[in-house]
Amino acid sequence: MSASTGIAVTDLDSCAAELLSCERQRRERGPVTQEWPGLDQATAYSVQDEVLRRKVDEGERLIGVKLGLTSRAKQQRMNVHAPLTGWLTDAMVLPAGVPIPQDELIHPRAEPEIVFVLGDDLVGPGVTAASAMAAVDMVYAGLEIIDSRYADFKFTLPDVIADNASSARFILGGVGRHPQDVDLMLEACLLEVNGAIVDSATGAAVQGHPAEALALAANDLATRGLSLKAGWIVLTGGMTDAVFITPGTNVAAHFTNLGAISVRG
Repeated sequence: MSASTGIAVTDLDSCAAELLSCERQRRERGPVTQEWPGLDQATAYSVQDEVLRRKVDEGERLIGVKLGLTSRAKQQRMNVHAPLTGWLTDAMVLPAGVPIPQDELIHPRAEPEIVFVLGDDLVGPGVTAASAMAAVDMVYAGLEIIDSRYADFKFTLPDVIADNASSARFILGGVGRHPQDVDLMLEACLLEVNGAIVDSATGAAVQGHPAEALALAANDLATRGLSLKAGWIVLTGGMTDAVFITPGTNVAAHFTNLGAISVRG
């Protein structure tokens, strides 16, 4: 056993290899906690970090962090009642106007998010919403394309942590605002699917304020001896429930001050 994890190091490596294989082969599976029952939350982050290490070794570049399950709507939908963090790499960026690569994903869903680009490093512990916002350079609208490696998006908290918070792709909007120019708690979003509004939310859905999610990320990383870096992108978590994107589906998110952003399945 590793001193810092709940499963043996060889099992940790096997778990990471299996999740990476599922992602690359578009292969869904049952929760990894069924196969590795010792996978606790701390172990799951070690698996997540190992998957990132392998991707970086293969040429991907770390560009930021994503939060998952920061809204009550998402927690209730997924029956996982705590937020979590994951990694973003440059391979996850989907340029505006490019359709979702259905042939690379298993069962993608889209969710609207408020996105930060950091101007300064942000190092926990003890980061508050106010000190977190002081490190933000610009704010954008975003659409995250999530894609769990688990069948029917069924998982426990350690499962989804190990799976890098169901990461797949993300799109940034074209309108950037200075954080002092937007009331992010009241920033509203309408989610549209094939021309019909299906959901709505404000920034308050994300931990009460997206800055709280950013502070949570910094403080969570600090428990692992890590920190947020200047220039990084931070996805603060889905404001609404996520919607499935089948081929041909059009999804758009309309924000009050951050513009509109859309993607086609």
